[in-house]
Amino acid sequence: MDPGFVEAHWSALPNLEYLAKHGTFARLGTTNPPQSPVAWATFATGLSPDQHGIYDFVERDPATLDPFSSFGHAAGSALTLPIGPFRLPLTSAHIVDLRRGVTFWQLLADQGVPVTIMKIPDNYPPISAGHELAGMGTPDLNGSLGTFTFYTSDPGESTRTVDGGRIQSIAIQNGRAYLRLIGPPNTLRKDQRFTTNNLTADADPERSLVRFAVGDQLLILKQGEWSDWLAVKFTLLPHLRTVTGTIRIFLKHVHPFLEVYVSPVNVDPLNTALPISYPPSWSKTIAQQTGRYTTLGIPEDTAALRNGVFDTSEFRAQSRSVLDDEQKLLRYSLRTFRGGFLFYYFSAVDQNSHILWGRDERSLLDIYHAVDHSIGEVLEAEPDAELIVMSDHGFTSFVRAVHLNTWLYDNGFLTLKGAPGDNTSLHDVNWSKTEAYAIGLNALYLNLASREKYGIVHPDRPAKKVAEEIKEGLLAWRDPATSKQVISSVTFTHPSSENAKYAPDMIIGYAPGYRASWQTALGGIPAAIITDNNDEWIGDHCIDPAAVPGVFFSTSRAQLHNPKLQDVTATILHLFGVKPTPAMAGKSIF
Repeated sequence: MDPGFVEAHWSALPNLEYLAKHGTFARLGTTNPPQSPVAWATFATGLSPDQHGIYDFVERDPATLDPFSSFGHAAGSALTLPIGPFRLPLTSAHIVDLRRGVTFWQLLADQGVPVTIMKIPDNYPPISAGHELAGMGTPDLNGSLGTFTFYTSDPGESTRTVDGGRIQSIAIQNGRAYLRLIGPPNTLRKDQRFTTNNLTADADPERSLVRFAVGDQLLILKQGEWSDWLAVKFTLLPHLRTVTGTIRIFLKHVHPFLEVYVSPVNVDPLNTALPISYPPSWSKTIAQQTGRYTTLGIPEDTAALRNGVFDTSEFRAQSRSVLDDEQKLLRYSLRTFRGGFLFYYFSAVDQNSHILWGRDERSLLDIYHAVDHSIGEVLEAEPDAELIVMSDHGFTSFVRAVHLNTWLYDNGFLTLKGAPGDNTSLHDVNWSKTEAYAIGLNALYLNLASREKYGIVHPDRPAKKVAEEIKEGLLAWRDPATSKQVISSVTFTHPSSENAKYAPDMIIGYAPGYRASWQTALGGIPAAIITDNNDEWIGDHCIDPAAVPGVFFSTSRAQLHNPKLQDVTATILHLFGVKPTPAMAGKSIF
């Protein structure tokens, strides 16, 4: 939620306006970098990135330079029993959370305060405190952050993998098509091949209707219609073990070509294959009262829009269905609230801002208005509660994409075996002559001899000297097409010893209008240094934190001016009379 956007639309946001007039409205200082996993980790723990160890959506293994998600990763069973093609686990697999520090709700729970944490980002798997439903970072059943499937009988389309999804060519015989849905990898097999299941689609020869068979479930959809959540089973061990996921189907077209979108396979809240709640049965308790709901950490499918599967109106409809789920779960939370601390997260403002910012102000305002309406429901349901409404960052336009590795190459800090190009990556780097490289959306790493596999930056060319040269060059950099400053801040990190291995050395704060390219995020090195952003993703916040503060509203009046995220953490603990840990640096806002 962006403070400037709110200020431009008070009349459409009466509940936020009420809080501003009778309580507090302030800009909320965000983290550096102002990325969601970084900021929410700071809010959760009251620690800086140097302390909690989350610096970017994408981090890298210094031994291999392979990127990985900062949300965490799965660690398999250490002991297995091989039987034919299968590998049966003798010990439990588990999920590794990369965030360090103690969360404020753990401190509250330890002091006997009832806590309910609904979908706070960067909390997968959920910790063991109170009642929690995991949020951003929760994968789909395939282990990705969201992989859709788009089936099409258009002969001009081919089966292929795209960013965030799969395009699957299908054949229709006598009006019937079989839609092969890919499920989770079979961890019981030695080859860990993906499980599958077939959905059957029977198209009406004359009308724009399709009958789908999903297991023993039958449904008919009209063109342009969405299904409810449907359960799909995937077999791991024949006759012995299956896992269940949930999907939604969107019938895009029937004639002349059949086109069907199937959502990422969500973890089924009624039959969980992955740890999405604490206690483990709580997701089922909720679903028994509300019906199934989305469990994917980032449920709005921007990838389907960016790949041309959705048009803008179809994306808005899918996103609105996510918001409907979120409002449904909020109402459940309010019905069952019996005092203590309740956190509730809305994802719709963020994901819609990425797509609609500067393009469709009216549609974006509709999302803000819907969330404002939910705030009104909270005020009505709990008129005596202390209410805080906050966001971890604001928004700005993403006009120009910056290929940071290409700048490092052009300025002599990175050397390639060949030349930059569309398929050039860090695996094409001549590490014996490279002093720095970029991977992630704001991170820059020095090729340190003491840390990197092929490190060369050592005492005869001190790291500090290299870093200062890079900083000076980046701050002086101007876009040749606009003469504007490209980067407005460069900050050195000071990680704790336990975070030093994975921490970047510098955080790059792009000026408004600029952001690291998608290629840079994964270590790409294209030929151009800066290009126009022609993607559907036109709004962003992964820039200089001074340009994208979040919002802070409360029913009480603030005593602390210019609050920061860590201050909200300290405020919550203060309200319940619970002492922060010595490492928490925030102050109470009240």
